[in-house]
Amino acid sequence: MATDLMEIDDSLYSRQRYVLGDSAMHQMAQSSVFLSGMGGLGVEIAKNIVLAGVKAVTLHDTKQCETWDLGSNFFIRKEDVLSQRRRVEAVCPRVAELNPYVHVDMSSSALDDNTDLGFLRRYQCVILTEARLSLQKRVNEFCHSQQPPIRFISCDVYGICARVFCDFGEEFEVFDPTGEEPKEVFIQSITQDNPGVVTCMDNQPHGLQTGQSVVFREVGGMVELNGTSRQVSVLSSHSFAIGDTSQLQPYTHGGFFVMVKTPKMYRFETLERQLCDPRVLTPDFSKPEAPLQIHAGMLALDTFQEQHSRLPNTGCLQDAEVLLKLTEEVNAALKSKASVNTELVRCLSRTARGILPPLAAAVGGLASQEVLKAITGKFAPLQQWFYLDAIEVVKPLQPLSAEEFSPRGDRYDGLRACIGDSLCLQLHKLRVFMVGCGAIGCEMLKNFALLGIGLAKSSGEVCITDPDLIEKSNLNRQFLFRPHHIQKPKSTTAAEATRDINPDLQVEAHLNKVFPATENIYNDSFYSSLNLVVTALDNVEARRYVDSRCVSNQRPLLDSGTMGTKGHTEIIVPNLTESYNSHRDPPEEEIPFCTLKSFPSVIEHTIQWARDKFESAFVHKPSMYSSFWQTHSSAEVVLQRMQAGESLEGSFQVIKLLSRQPTQWDQCVAIARLKFEKYFKRKALQLLHSFPLDTRLKDGSLFWQSPKRPPTPLEFDLKDSLHFAFIVSTARLFAGIYNIPYSERDLSEEAITRILTDVKIPEYRPSEKCIETDETAKKPDQIKMPLSSEEERDAIAHLEQAIATDRVTPERLRMSPLQFEKDDDSNGHMDFVASASSLRAIMYSIEPADRLKTKRIAGKIIPAIATATAAVAGLVALELIKVVGGFGFESHKNCFFNLAIPVVVLTEPAAVKQTLIRNNIYYTIWDCWTVFGHEDFTLSDFMNAVREKYGIEPTMVVHGVKMLYVPVMPGHSKRLKLTMHKLIKPSVDRRYVDLTVSFAPEADGDEDLPGPPVRYYFSPDGETP
Repeated sequence: MATDLMEIDDSLYSRQRYVLGDSAMHQMAQSSVFLSGMGGLGVEIAKNIVLAGVKAVTLHDTKQCETWDLGSNFFIRKEDVLSQRRRVEAVCPRVAELNPYVHVDMSSSALDDNTDLGFLRRYQCVILTEARLSLQKRVNEFCHSQQPPIRFISCDVYGICARVFCDFGEEFEVFDPTGEEPKEVFIQSITQDNPGVVTCMDNQPHGLQTGQSVVFREVGGMVELNGTSRQVSVLSSHSFAIGDTSQLQPYTHGGFFVMVKTPKMYRFETLERQLCDPRVLTPDFSKPEAPLQIHAGMLALDTFQEQHSRLPNTGCLQDAEVLLKLTEEVNAALKSKASVNTELVRCLSRTARGILPPLAAAVGGLASQEVLKAITGKFAPLQQWFYLDAIEVVKPLQPLSAEEFSPRGDRYDGLRACIGDSLCLQLHKLRVFMVGCGAIGCEMLKNFALLGIGLAKSSGEVCITDPDLIEKSNLNRQFLFRPHHIQKPKSTTAAEATRDINPDLQVEAHLNKVFPATENIYNDSFYSSLNLVVTALDNVEARRYVDSRCVSNQRPLLDSGTMGTKGHTEIIVPNLTESYNSHRDPPEEEIPFCTLKSFPSVIEHTIQWARDKFESAFVHKPSMYSSFWQTHSSAEVVLQRMQAGESLEGSFQVIKLLSRQPTQWDQCVAIARLKFEKYFKRKALQLLHSFPLDTRLKDGSLFWQSPKRPPTPLEFDLKDSLHFAFIVSTARLFAGIYNIPYSERDLSEEAITRILTDVKIPEYRPSEKCIETDETAKKPDQIKMPLSSEEERDAIAHLEQAIATDRVTPERLRMSPLQFEKDDDSNGHMDFVASASSLRAIMYSIEPADRLKTKRIAGKIIPAIATATAAVAGLVALELIKVVGGFGFESHKNCFFNLAIPVVVLTEPAAVKQTLIRNNIYYTIWDCWTVFGHEDFTLSDFMNAVREKYGIEPTMVVHGVKMLYVPVMPGHSKRLKLTMHKLIKPSVDRRYVDLTVSFAPEADGDEDLPGPPVRYYFSPDGETP
């Protein structure tokens, strides 16, 4: 159970901590939430907020489980329907299982116009779903009037329309509206003027807005600014004014500023007041009037329910006309209004009894994030309405008969009411391949189960693959997994959990990575058996590869990703849109080698340096050492070959490791102490010897000026906890790679002190070596660097000595490389990186980072939260329905959102581009020309076949990296008579190859013109020859 001073369970919450921060996490762990309505939307919100880790949740619902619920509520099972259980009884234990730190209880008492609402005072936030508008107003008035106000959220999904409303009281303070980490920006200059103008170094964007404040640090000359906060007035993307600096000393050099996070106050009105003049968020700028149009339509639907005590009947034209008339009346009373959207209202009337599970997932994700904002004050709240419609899903279905949408008494009735029976059947037959079963993968499988995608009886199938095993940190958002699944494969576990939701699903689970090495499994015939591919990946390289396979095999691809509260979806449809590879993000900027090695200026540099040290000492060197002795099993033979003047790659480094190899724990501690001396004292002394503090550059400016920081040598002090942590963690890691045992007692301060008293620290003598200052220089490869004759002689002497003293035993020729594991606090990996990074930061007067931040940067952890994952998967699943329905380009939507701000932006995908080759011959990325050959088909025949079939003659033919025909290459003209078989040498089972072909330019001297790939089949029928 969460207590008031809960210690955050980092092994569970680590990815979410990076999104919300510890202050918000503690706030959540003290908050109780009341959530009414256990339909598809309610259970979605329950899942997300319990995963997030609130203190307590009361789930409220009065209805019984029906077959219908199986299609929208993933925590209701067939046996719950058969035994006529209440929905809340079925759902409550399954929600509680999601997080042992959250107390989940239930209520099935009546909540209506006569209920005494006093019981709500014990909650910090109240959420209503599936509630009549009159009840929403009454509960909202009660919550708003309390001191402090109870935060109120209501949300609904009816068919194709969804809404979320928030009221957090008259004054709601947010301590961090964006959640973005303030960056340190280095200063180029500050004018001595009124106002003084600050310019950023190298025209770096400052990312500030007028009215925000910044704090200055380490400014040279104008020292009065240091530690002070100034309000800014933005002048350009890289300069801003800070008020009067004319009376300050003139600026000379250096310094940086950091934005100060300032709390912001938000004011909310009650639901009653907001009804006629709503403040809305606009998600789709191609239809800016939609939010107000849905507002009017859904208020009319509320009135319809009040008048008729029911929703409009599916496909009933009379009900649609009544709803349309009500919408016109509601619209007339609105202060800000849009024209009534007749088509939208008619679609809403027809689908209101139904539910699109993916729409509930998307809106549920957004609404859950608002709950977390309400109880933590972290991130800007929604003001005050969010409306979303999925009219594009149902627009093309309007001509269908009413019979298509009528119920059949099964779990898909809610979906059928929206998309019709024919499209439901298409979903059942679907064959889908999903790559990745992490957070997005679990959410996608939930949507597949509710939509009935890939049913065994319809010959459909969902094939999933993921090589990873489940870790505890996954449980915070990968909701199909439980604690007893830890260390089991993600894919097989997720498949089992998906079949629990819908036993009719055919799910095949693999443990493979999808990359070139598994093309024998995921080959072209595998892709041709699919209807579409879904990626649930966390890296760009894998996405690019899967995308290339989908383009090559003409298969739609649905991609999505999240980072913290941000999410994106991208829909890729053959011959309609561009592909994922059509656009490339700029590569991540690498930290220059000289900055990491000698001139760090920000904490990221010292963390990366510590991570690199780990990789070099405990991964790379042990791996190289072991593989060298596997290749050269005899030290005597190595010695003979070296004495004969032979150069063996890596021999110098390997012999150095062998000659310095420790054999007992005391020696590991001694090595750690010498490493401290080298890294944190001698490095600083050497730099200050090479570049004294008064060193000037050719232009007369100081060498040591911002962003370069002069180092201060550190004196070793075992009483300093950071120094002690470095010694112990470093010694442990060396013991690990050399297979040296140690006990818990060996790690005590007493034992370490005893060992260190005997360690002799050699006297420091500065060297005259050159220190790299060029930021474009790359790190040299030590193994490939030529050895001096002195180094060779040393290596031979060391090896001779090792052999002579019997130190070359099989045990001594083996080392155990480590694998960096950030999530296991007992292994010492993060202890080493955190202590080494902090010591280096102190040496360079950089503010050290806490362990949490160090772990995120060193482990390249992507911040993650269940709310964004649920939203992104819901949006993708909506697009999936459109792809399966074969809808046109204008129906599809890509999405970018940031739930923190909050902003949701829906846009059209990028339309496929046509590229002109010449003479009115065009191609797109989806085109693949084909040529069918036979055993005696020559290269010349191939060239003629392309010309005859496509009207343009190739000038160059390439297969992979092999050039089959390039006219200017010597001897290539003779190849024209050779058969394609002889040139390509295909494997026995190869049916075809894809060739890259270029065409002659229109004018001599121009470059050859690219074209689409040409698929050459080795036999006339395209079968295996």
